[in-house]
Amino acid sequence: MKKLLLSISAITTVVGSLLLNSCSTSQKEEAFNPKFKLTPAEKITFNSFVDCNMAEVWVGDTFRIFPGKYGEDPLWGYAKDLKYADGKNADEVFKSTKENFRSPIMPLNAPIGQEGLHGAVWFETVYQSPKDASGKTLYSVYHNENYPQTLPYDAKSGQGYKKDKWPQGLTGETSPAAVCRIGIMKSVDGGKSWENRGLFIEDLNPRMILKPHNSSNTFAGGVGDPSAVASGDYLYLFYGEYGYPGEYKEATYDAKTEWGGQCISIARIALADLDNPVGKAKRWDGNGFNAPHNGIGKPVSSLQIPIEQGGGPASAPVTGFHWGPSVSWNTYLNCWVMMMGKTEGKSWKGDKVYISFNKNADLTAGTNSQEWTKPQLVFDKPGYILWYPSLQPLNTEEDIKDKNTCLKLGKKARFFVKRIKPGDDSYASEHIIEFEK
Repeated sequence: MKKLLLSISAITTVVGSLLLNSCSTSQKEEAFNPKFKLTPAEKITFNSFVDCNMAEVWVGDTFRIFPGKYGEDPLWGYAKDLKYADGKNADEVFKSTKENFRSPIMPLNAPIGQEGLHGAVWFETVYQSPKDASGKTLYSVYHNENYPQTLPYDAKSGQGYKKDKWPQGLTGETSPAAVCRIGIMKSVDGGKSWENRGLFIEDLNPRMILKPHNSSNTFAGGVGDPSAVASGDYLYLFYGEYGYPGEYKEATYDAKTEWGGQCISIARIALADLDNPVGKAKRWDGNGFNAPHNGIGKPVSSLQIPIEQGGGPASAPVTGFHWGPSVSWNTYLNCWVMMMGKTEGKSWKGDKVYISFNKNADLTAGTNSQEWTKPQLVFDKPGYILWYPSLQPLNTEEDIKDKNTCLKLGKKARFFVKRIKPGDDSYASEHIIEFEK
């Protein structure tokens, strides 16, 4: 009996301890609930082409940005819109006139069948090497798009895409959908010239989603629209996952299976591998960063929209998923902040912007990189298509002194987003976002 009573007492103590720990954990979780509000501000309309996240960096006392697109594109034509502009602060640069934008020296597209740069590129994030005191050694994370025309299938290498049953693109029935991939370019002169270092994450042809199932008018599949931040010894890549989570086969295609493998995913690459990044990324597979660069990972589950709440696969005519992440470290909240869009129809249509938070400063430990809060609505603009939301530093003494960029911000920031409707295609800001703990 005495042993029984002792056992009961011990069990009670353990249960009590567990309940206390549970309450403590619950209180901590409840305590992490950052608040935000948008307030109207002077409207700033950017005067250069933007169709991506805004890559930017401080080189010494110069704030430099790299918007635009460069390279071959059979859908829209050869692009020379990737530019850079300088200023003493963010406001000065974002208000720059077209005449102040210059073209960097870029690597040429390689001929079909040869190794090298194929398709068009957009710079999405710039990582600045801390080993270079001048600040001029930069690594650009770029979004790359190709088609069967620019990268035809090569059975020997497994690279490229087959034309058979290829889905429709954005400009009509005869136009092809694109495939996106992600790579690295390097500059040693502050971004005035770039050298292609190659791709570090992609999806191969078997994962492309074809006719008759793909009717999104946008992507056949792939990985793209990234944002990247450094944590520990790694560069963490937040990107859109658009391919099938396995080999696509028309006879066995399942829309729910496609949805389950899509949304915003995370991969990482060692900072030491940025000079030679080809194939070096590892994707999150549900337990760790174990999946290969062209393998099958798992998206961030908290960012997925449940099917019963309107979620859907990327290839569907009526979709429902978050995409286009822009991630920054917030020094006031002491957490990571992610801005993102939401698709609701063909051609990536959607008029809402969302926000999510991650309290884990160190993304390298355990499941820290995956622990994002449920997205909350920040902004909507009916009648418009909203793409590539981002937060940008202000023209304040604090932001200039701390050399804040879209990757590191404080209590207040500028909210920018690309807005599209007939007669208005602009990247602009008309609000300040302010955070509260």
